[in-house]
Amino acid sequence: MSATILIVDDEENARHHIGAFLDGRGYETIGVATLGEARDRLRQADPDIILLDVQLPDGYGPDLLDEVATMPVRPPVILITAYGDIEMAVEAMKSGAHDFLQKPIVLTQLEKSVCRAVEIVSLRRELAHLRQTRQGEMDFIVGSSQKMRSLVDHARRAAEASVSVLITGETGTGKEVLANFTHRMGPRANKPFIPINCAAIQSTMLESELFGHEAGAFTGAEKRKPGLMEVADGGILFLDEISSMPVDMQAKLLRALEDHSFRRVGGTNLIRIDVQVLAASNRRLATLMEEGKFREDLYYRLKVVDLHIPPLREHKQDIPELVGLFIRHNNQRMGMNIQDVTPRAMQVLMTHSWPGNIRELRNVIERAMLFCDEGSLDVPHLPAELIG
Repeated sequence: MSATILIVDDEENARHHIGAFLDGRGYETIGVATLGEARDRLRQADPDIILLDVQLPDGYGPDLLDEVATMPVRPPVILITAYGDIEMAVEAMKSGAHDFLQKPIVLTQLEKSVCRAVEIVSLRRELAHLRQTRQGEMDFIVGSSQKMRSLVDHARRAAEASVSVLITGETGTGKEVLANFTHRMGPRANKPFIPINCAAIQSTMLESELFGHEAGAFTGAEKRKPGLMEVADGGILFLDEISSMPVDMQAKLLRALEDHSFRRVGGTNLIRIDVQVLAASNRRLATLMEEGKFREDLYYRLKVVDLHIPPLREHKQDIPELVGLFIRHNNQRMGMNIQDVTPRAMQVLMTHSWPGNIRELRNVIERAMLFCDEGSLDVPHLPAELIG
């Protein structure tokens, strides 16, 4: 991952030496000599990482930590000093410093410290992206039908209790959206929500993705990598398409959930975690258990609460509300101003069987809006396969 690193050091040779080293490793560096210049840079742009000297001509470097702590996306700060001691290091870490290096800088140590900071930056970017995506989808869980009201109530109760949840339903019914809703309604709302699609990852790599690995654990594992279960600590791990997980991996997952701990691939240290697990499947796990393809003990460990999302054809009375929501969402996203749907177009939407469920309805409305130059969606704007 590329990263921009702000180097704050009053010694020109040090700035040049560190900057050249990091530039050669693919990073973008910006060098300044004073706290004032550093503050100006922070107002102009957000660096990903800050290398901060302790003794500066116009002040004490660690004073900048308080200002960094108020930034929307807080960059990791690595303190560098020729005057440091253990007590200063401890205080700096308490104030939010990521790491502490002493001059003369050993470049191999600097590289390791920067690499650890980059991992933090990368994870924060991923989480920010997921939160933005989830924020845009949260309102999709709507509906005044009894089935949907009951579903949302059960999801809220499961969220408040922070228990394992199994979400089932056909493709396109909104299983991940319901998982997002469960996350936001519970005490873990401000903690990570980490999704993993078990069907999209090779079985040989799934263990590494979940539990992480140590450097040298296998060919290509050049450095330690934290697993998604570790990243989700304190929050929620969403296992989508859990039915695709190999049986041997199911046993390892069950053990981690039962013990609240695991070891990285190739590691010996036990890593303790506090994770709420939400799992989803569009296949009948009971059938897979009968076929020996899914562990019964894992099934009941996950199914503390069972949330089944009905297909759209079973709650068509929610279609007008969903259509209105999608129109409002797309108006904002696409810069349009469509106000409503004609009665005859709504009749077409109400009579369609919707094999692709809510996802299909969302896509149909988006497509219709692209071809609409009026203030209302009408039958000619709908796909031909709906009109018949």
